[in-house]
Order: sequence, then C-alpha cells, then structure tokens
Amino acid sequence: MTNILIIEDEDRIASFVEKGLRSAGYAAVRAATAGEGFEFALNTSVDLAVLDLGLPDEDGLRLLSRLRAKGFSAPVIILTARDTPADTVKGLESGADDYMAKPFSIDELLARSRLRLRGGSAEEPTTLNAGRITLDLHSRKVKVDGAEHELSSREFTLAETFLRHPGQVLSREQLLEMVWGYSFDPGSNLVDVYVRYLRAKIGAETIKTVRGVGYRLEA
Repeated sequence: MTNILIIEDEDRIASFVEKGLRSAGYAAVRAATAGEGFEFALNTSVDLAVLDLGLPDEDGLRLLSRLRAKGFSAPVIILTARDTPADTVKGLESGADDYMAKPFSIDELLARSRLRLRGGSAEEPTTLNAGRITLDLHSRKVKVDGAEHELSSREFTLAETFLRHPGQVLSREQLLEMVWGYSFDPGSNLVDVYVRYLRAKIGAETIKTVRGVGYRLEA
C-alpha cells in the first residue's frame, strides 16, 4: 500500500488531509513536529510527504533541506498559508516537488498526489467533461453546449468536485468538506447557495437535488 506522511501541527488540517487520503485508498501517518516528521521520513517506508511550513519546532523549508541532504528522495508537496510567488519559488528551490496554498480542495491535493506518485510521467487532464459540460482546469471557465461562462473561485471548485464525481450523490457535508475544506461550518447553508449560483450558469436540470441526502451531477 502507498504510504503518505503528513507533517502538519494543526490537528484539524492534518485530520482533514488524513481522512481524504485514506478515503482514496492510501495509508497515512501524521507527524505534528519537524522532529517527528524527520524520524518518520528516514526510518519508515514513505512514498510521498505532505509538508506544512509553519511547524512549531523548525521551519518546514529547513526540515525539507535536511531531509534531502540525508537522501530522502520521496516526492514532497508543500501545503502552506504562504502563497506569494516568491514563497512558491523558494519552496520548489528547496527541494519540494509541488506547492499548494491553504485553503485547498482535497480533490486537488489527491490529483497532485497521484501525479507525483507516478513520478510526474503523466499529465493530469486539463479538462473535465460530463455530457454537455466542459470544465477547463487552466482557464477555470466552464462551457455548456459550447457557451463559455465565468466562475468565481468557489463556483469553480464546486463544479470541479461535481465533475470529478459524475452521477454520484454527494451529501452537503461531503461538499462542505471538499470545497470549503477543514474550516467549514456544518450548519452552514453555503452548499445550497452555491449550487443555486452554479445552476444558473450550467443549467438548473444539470444538478439534481436528492431529497434528504444532497446533490448529484447528471452526467
């Protein structure tokens, strides 16, 4: 089984990532400090590491440099609130294979993890398609029967989540977790509001309400 190391000191984020990885079939282990992460990385079988930079005992970039110096060769995805272009460049130059800013979509993290675990040899698709709908992952625009529509950031992530799970019933709780991440409020009506926004752009009949459960994208 593929083993992924999560080096993250904030419990709710680490739990969110661990749950997403396990649901995708990966084995996951958590380290809350740089010291723990260093020991796990060098003394256990690790296929990929997800690394936060704001660790309590050492900066994540320093930890990454020490791991690479010790011969740790598994791919590393940095997951951090530091989101400037300079931060990204610095992270990649320090030995990271990928760089994601918080807040993040668990589906995007899983997609990037799959790519890195393949050694970067195959590209993720640049578009997602379901029936009349095409979502461009680069331009972040959606086309319905060839007509293009602009999407807000949350509308895009919601549309991506539906198109990655066509025909599957997704509960409001699942959508909150996938789209709004670890910071979601279980009592929020955000899902219903944004489904309404998205229906206005891709068609009211496209996203079906499954009463008492959630929503389903009609492929």
